[in-house]
Amino acid sequence: MATDIQQLLRADEGETLEFKQSVGEIRENIETAGAFANGQGGTIVIGATSSGKVLGVDIGKDTLESLANSIQQQTDPKVFPSIRVAEVEGKSIVILRIEESPIKPVLVQGRGYKRVGKSDHVLSSSELTRLFFSSGEISWDAGPSLKATLNDIDTEALHQFLKRARQERNMAIEVEIPLPEVLEKLELLYEGRPSRAAVLLFGKRPQKFLLSSELRCARFKGTEPLHFIDMKVIDGNIIEQVPATMEFIQRHISMAAEIVPTQIERQERWEYPLEALREAIINATCHRDYRDSGNVQVRIFDDRVEVWSPGLLPEGITIGDLYRTHNSRPRNHRIARAFFLIRYIEHWGTGTLRMINLCRDASLPDPEFAEVSGAVVVTFRKAKSVKKYHEGPEQIERQRRAIEYVQQKGRITTQGYAEFFNVSTRTARRDLTAMVDKGIFRRAGKSKATYFELTKADGRN
Repeated sequence: MATDIQQLLRADEGETLEFKQSVGEIRENIETAGAFANGQGGTIVIGATSSGKVLGVDIGKDTLESLANSIQQQTDPKVFPSIRVAEVEGKSIVILRIEESPIKPVLVQGRGYKRVGKSDHVLSSSELTRLFFSSGEISWDAGPSLKATLNDIDTEALHQFLKRARQERNMAIEVEIPLPEVLEKLELLYEGRPSRAAVLLFGKRPQKFLLSSELRCARFKGTEPLHFIDMKVIDGNIIEQVPATMEFIQRHISMAAEIVPTQIERQERWEYPLEALREAIINATCHRDYRDSGNVQVRIFDDRVEVWSPGLLPEGITIGDLYRTHNSRPRNHRIARAFFLIRYIEHWGTGTLRMINLCRDASLPDPEFAEVSGAVVVTFRKAKSVKKYHEGPEQIERQRRAIEYVQQKGRITTQGYAEFFNVSTRTARRDLTAMVDKGIFRRAGKSKATYFELTKADGRN
């Protein structure tokens, strides 16, 4: 127990740890508790400074009960902290443990807070809405499409889906049963009417009810989005949009020839792996925020292809997570399930790794993931535009451990990286720059005080 407390006092403030000097900082304590509850949970140490100096607190008869009651009464839904007192250097400190709330957002006197680095920030209205939909069983696509009726469902498209789902996943829903019963089995009805997911997946004219469900493709001249060579707006249901988009892409990217040493004949392949592009389009269509008025976009340039998906990443997923194995938090549960049934997606949470591996197999740079102007953007680049060094197993392992280090400590410097991994400063700088390029880390500080920290999920740099 004593060892755990000493380790806690030596740790740096960050996403899950906060030091408070006094129990009297009631409002600040409650705001931090709310921020931790909206995130991954966390610990508040009262009676110590962020440098680990123990100040101690005076604990009266009702101090702890009053503190717990204040947090419970001023949070909605209520946060119930676990509280314990520890003696350090002959002084008392209070340790509050706040668990992640299963129901979000947690409000403190009507305002929501999130943890950013080592400080608490007020959630915007859009962040509150996003947190609400991503935290519970409520899924936007399960709700009603108010004006749509069963007559707006394309039964032929639905029948083709059922046949494919039977073939791909052995799903046993008979094509001949009545339409309402089919939609009910697929969980695509809301009080007897087609849900939003039903309209997007099988609607005769989904854009009649949701114009932003159009998918826009463009081939630009050069490397800037200034002059169109070709453009196409793809409507129809979102299942049909995927092959239609791939047709547009294949018209505007080239075949590249390569000589395989073990074979006499040369082989031709697309300059970008089609399966990786298809995966990006499916992810963008399946996981986008349909409450956003923007469209999924495919932008083709001379040196790259970009896939834009409206909406930021779901709460709890960061850009850095996309480069490694991560939990899946599908925003649109019904759409994701339908895409799984026809093998558009395999296991949730693996799509980004699949894109990375496909690009590596094609000797191309890793796809780049970023949050730009309220959208998630995946960028595929040609090999000749790469200026990055080859990442072998040792570099990748160092990066994995560096992410874990920064998650615990909040930041790392070039010199600290070099010392931690026993590598040269040049290698440390090269590794860290690669992680910045990938969007995993961002630089902060100035000049000799530069350090690196994890890129935040809200896309701010």
